[in-house]
Amino acid sequence: MDVATGQPRPVSRHWRFTGWLLAAVWLFFLNVPLATALHQPELWRRILGVVALVVFSVGYVLLFQWARRLRQSLAPIPAGRARVGLALLLSVGLASIPGTDGDWLATLVYVAAAGVFLLPPWEALTVVVVCAVTPALASWLVPGWEAESGIVFAVLLASFAMFGVAQLAQRNSQLQAAQQEIARLAIAEERARAARDLHDILGHSLTVVAIKAELAGRLIEVDTDRAAVEIAEVEALARAALADVRQTAGAYRDVTLAAELAGARSALAAAGIAADLPAEVPELPKEWDRLFGWAVREGVTNVVRHSGARCCTVRVYADRVEVSDDGRGPSTPDATGSGLVGLRERAGRLDAAVTVGRRPGGDGFLLRVHAPGETR
Repeated sequence: MDVATGQPRPVSRHWRFTGWLLAAVWLFFLNVPLATALHQPELWRRILGVVALVVFSVGYVLLFQWARRLRQSLAPIPAGRARVGLALLLSVGLASIPGTDGDWLATLVYVAAAGVFLLPPWEALTVVVVCAVTPALASWLVPGWEAESGIVFAVLLASFAMFGVAQLAQRNSQLQAAQQEIARLAIAEERARAARDLHDILGHSLTVVAIKAELAGRLIEVDTDRAAVEIAEVEALARAALADVRQTAGAYRDVTLAAELAGARSALAAAGIAADLPAEVPELPKEWDRLFGWAVREGVTNVVRHSGARCCTVRVYADRVEVSDDGRGPSTPDATGSGLVGLRERAGRLDAAVTVGRRPGGDGFLLRVHAPGETR
């Protein structure tokens, strides 16, 4: 089944041929009743025996292929249709009696095997038992027919072998279903991650664009030159956001701490918030530099959007990064949002932790991302 469309995938020509071969190869054991039919002294018996055996063989192969195709597509086998198909198969076998005499009992091997493959366990067991006792009953009821112990053994052996095939097919179907579910979940997770990255990238850029455009609108009548500068920066930010989207569409944008600190300085200045940012940052591994950059981006975006703060402070250490402000603080003890969800997932990949709450003094907002074991 195709994960993206939800439609069954077409079976390859190789596997279709293998299925036909797997069903048809066992028809070799119908050579005994076929030989009996060909040696009948009466023409009508020869024709009836050969035609019945050919119809039986074709019906058996088609029935097996039908059930196999359903199993491959992870669809249940309709019990009603399976019973009808099995009854028709048995009827054709019985119809061959005038041409095959007692050798028609060989068809019971195929009826039993088909019953095991098609029917629920208890019904299949009933079919196997009936097919196994029929040779003994037939030799007792019909004069001239000898007891066929070989047929009984063949019925039991074929049923046991088909049970193994059915179990293997079921396990393969379950494994295929599990693989498809894993693939579906992986696609859903990748889509969600792409959506979060776009939210994080565009959310910050568009917030700064909106603030600068608002500032330019206020300045346009009192300070045209300053308004022109702000408009130019809006244009540059819009182009940068467009480039970020294009980068994200091809591959995830490589966020760096230094770039995010520079962006934070510009965003805070446009919002009229004093920025207390580090002049230098410690040397960090690439994955931690990227994670701390995402933390600064998310923290500063929240400060600009929601805090009502006058000052924002960013501190970067070897094992943690902190973004805080003197504004109104988080509305709930454990603030959540799309950006924070994405940040927590990125931190989780490095076993880092994200702490959101009020500053130690009780006012303002604090976002901290810290390495494992860091308890501040």
